[in-house]
Amino acid sequence: MTDTIAAIATAPMDAAISVIRVSGPDAIADINKIASVDLTEAEGYTLHYGTVNDAGEAVDDVLFAVYRAPNSYTGEDSVEISCHGGVYITRRILSLVLGTGIRMARRGEFTERAFLNGKMDLSQAEGVNDLIRSKDEVNAASAMHAVKGSVKHILEPLLDQLTQIVAQIEVNIDYPEYDDVPTLVNETLLPEVQAWIRQCADLIRTADQAVFVRNGINTVILGRPNVGKSSLLNALLEEDKAIVTDIAGTTRDLVEGSVRLGSLTLNLIDTAGIREARDKVEQIGIEKSLDALKKADLAIVVLDATAGITAEDQKILDAVKDRTHIVVYNKKDEKDLPGTLSISALNKDIQPLIDEIERLYHNGILSAKSDTLNNERQIGLARQAADAMRSAEQELKDGASPDLVTVDLQNAWEALKEITGEGGKEQLMDEIFSRFCLGK
Repeated sequence: MTDTIAAIATAPMDAAISVIRVSGPDAIADINKIASVDLTEAEGYTLHYGTVNDAGEAVDDVLFAVYRAPNSYTGEDSVEISCHGGVYITRRILSLVLGTGIRMARRGEFTERAFLNGKMDLSQAEGVNDLIRSKDEVNAASAMHAVKGSVKHILEPLLDQLTQIVAQIEVNIDYPEYDDVPTLVNETLLPEVQAWIRQCADLIRTADQAVFVRNGINTVILGRPNVGKSSLLNALLEEDKAIVTDIAGTTRDLVEGSVRLGSLTLNLIDTAGIREARDKVEQIGIEKSLDALKKADLAIVVLDATAGITAEDQKILDAVKDRTHIVVYNKKDEKDLPGTLSISALNKDIQPLIDEIERLYHNGILSAKSDTLNNERQIGLARQAADAMRSAEQELKDGASPDLVTVDLQNAWEALKEITGEGGKEQLMDEIFSRFCLGK
């Protein structure tokens, strides 16, 4: 944290403009060594036109953006150099910057410093990375919520309730003559703990749905040979990725692809037609199909509208009955079946299927766009907090003294605080004493 660091903040490719970011206690003084303008007295949030010089010779016309601590992204003195975006000139300027004694930044070090300097919490820092990597509207919206502090906001009610519960126990320990312990447990603590568990469970359930939708739905396309599975895959992907012929058993291996449908991403797997295998190679393909079904979040069962439901179709329907699935009748251009979900994959008439998939995952889409936990790390810590509170609930039911469950309550509090990079028993007790003035 005492070093001054630098890195190229834009993509390593030819572009109109590149940005070199510098941050640290000596950022302004060191950049001043290679700048044609004096930056030492520059105010924060100001732009300065000049050149970057090498031994007094101009290398490039640039803009120097100066930020003064603590009002910068990292919370430190910072300079951002906007130069012409050629790869060579950008790297040459970076070399001159490093030549002043500034060191190269590690991956993520600017945001790490922002976290360590209190400019953002850990969930916001994760949101920054998610925003950079987002590839669709849902992921970008979710990441932006996180950057704005949504995770801390949704955790605050749970943390406040925990603080209240622990405070009541502390009061009982300090002033036992004011409370009857059984009454305290049965009428106050136990109902509050149980209400907290329900609220946390709702948070985890919503977060699970959101992460599920953001990561993409692993979708397997099943059916007997020649019902149009590969045609459906090609129609969804809008490319001829799978071989389509009228020869049964053309698909022998799994064919995969990822596609964005409205607000959803489907990670698609086209499988070998499921039937009694004609040879060993086809048998291996069918076994892979059944294995893919076990790992899938969604199964799309394709039936032939011109043939009705065969014995082979029924076996597939039986295999998916306990899993999330959609049954779709293909070849409606040859025979339309009213009252069914019908498509024509060959003619790319598949909108009814897309609408059904979006309807099926509507709640998950809403969750992904709302304020919620954003990744498995955060959800895992919330589960730890819920487990700790369930342990406290059981101890209270078993007649344990309230002061004996404080360890579980503190564990729950610290797990939630770890989501945002905070925590510690001392911080919990500081909050209690400052809020309730226990006077010890």
